[in-house]
Amino acid sequence: MNKAGLIGLGAMGAGIAATLRNKGYEMHVCDARPGAAARFAEAGGIACATPAEVVRQCDVVISVVVNAEQTEAVLFGEGGAAAAMKPGQVFVMCSTVDPNWSIALEGRLGALGILYVDAPISGGAAKAASGQMTMMSAARPEAYTKAGPVLDAMAGKVYRLGDRAGAGSKVKIINQLLAGVHIAAAAEAMALGLREGVAADALYEVITHSAGNSWMFENRMAHVLAGDYTPLSAVDIFVKDLGLVLDTARATRFPLPLASTAHQMFMQASSAGFAREDDSAVIKIFPGIELPASKSE
Repeated sequence: MNKAGLIGLGAMGAGIAATLRNKGYEMHVCDARPGAAARFAEAGGIACATPAEVVRQCDVVISVVVNAEQTEAVLFGEGGAAAAMKPGQVFVMCSTVDPNWSIALEGRLGALGILYVDAPISGGAAKAASGQMTMMSAARPEAYTKAGPVLDAMAGKVYRLGDRAGAGSKVKIINQLLAGVHIAAAAEAMALGLREGVAADALYEVITHSAGNSWMFENRMAHVLAGDYTPLSAVDIFVKDLGLVLDTARATRFPLPLASTAHQMFMQASSAGFAREDDSAVIKIFPGIELPASKSE
């Protein structure tokens, strides 16, 4: 049986691990949250206590944690993966990070003989669980040779964007620029409609069948209509990701007026107490609107 390791069983990571398990991989998994790996293993798989334990069993290890800081802990913290990995093993990094950090990480791991795939992902928990998510990857040919079958098994689309780290993370933050701006614009449009007394359900129906629609309007404003801000992707994710976008552009003095405004909107929502709510909660920053109540109430 083919083996694969996965570290980070959040919404995306759990879906990826289940997809690979369903495709015949023996999955070795761990998560910082107590009990998460054991719960996954109940349906098939092997729970590991640390990243180091995962990499001792698998030549290809996938990291699906939130950010660069958590990835550093996975690799170089207590019980970290890097010290336990052997030359020729592959570390697949799926987080949204500063592209320059990803480029540097390839060099740090390369000095240890570890192969690296810069592989941010997109599509949400449902597509991760169905194996239909998108991966934006960049890696050396030898890393693709070893990890390619695992990458193809876990994602519906695996884009190979370069033979060195960095290109995958650059494309991902551009995707996040668009996603964040679209969510902010969708919230602004729905908020104006509510302020003007338009029925929320009617507005949603018309816009989703008109030229002004976007995937984000259709998806996220459905959360607003349901009054359900359970975080699938939280407000603070876009505080982080749009911050990365702006940091990247600032380095070359490239103007991003729409991304800057959207970032401020998510910052305002975060500071208002909505940091851990679904990113559609950015609509709550608009004054004088009555939001739909939860349908479960």
